[in-house]
Amino acid sequence: MTKAIYPGKFDPLTVGHVDIIRRASKIFRELEVVIMDAPNDPATFSVAKRIKMIELVIRELPNVSVFVGDGLSVDFAKKRGADILLRGIRAVMDYEHELQQATANMILAPTIETVFLLTRPEHSFMSSSAVKQIALNHGDLTKFVPKEILPIILAEFKQD
Repeated sequence: MTKAIYPGKFDPLTVGHVDIIRRASKIFRELEVVIMDAPNDPATFSVAKRIKMIELVIRELPNVSVFVGDGLSVDFAKKRGADILLRGIRAVMDYEHELQQATANMILAPTIETVFLLTRPEHSFMSSSAVKQIALNHGDLTKFVPKEILPIILAEFKQD
């Protein structure tokens, strides 16, 4: 197919995100995972740590790279020459939010399409917020985050 961007906060990256990235890497010629921060929603992990986490899990995917963006995702996509905005959907609640975003994006940038990938059922309950809550309470994160980044997350929450 073509070039896609997968924008998100990735604070932190979860196995659900990684599943979407791996599946999308087989669909699109090129995939850029883009860390986009929302000014009204401060991140737990620094941009540098999020880049490192993503790079650790995409290293075996030659057509996937990581970038940092700001502003509107459609504007970033235009700057990068991407035709597709990729979004993962876990549940109806995600779909309603993503539909609103996709509709606004269609008005802002009619040449950029939004493509939704459904999260696999085993990841449908997972979110970065849940990962942070489990980490904060010293729970077992091994089923929620890739093993390559577990030490980074544990260090952030000072777990051994």
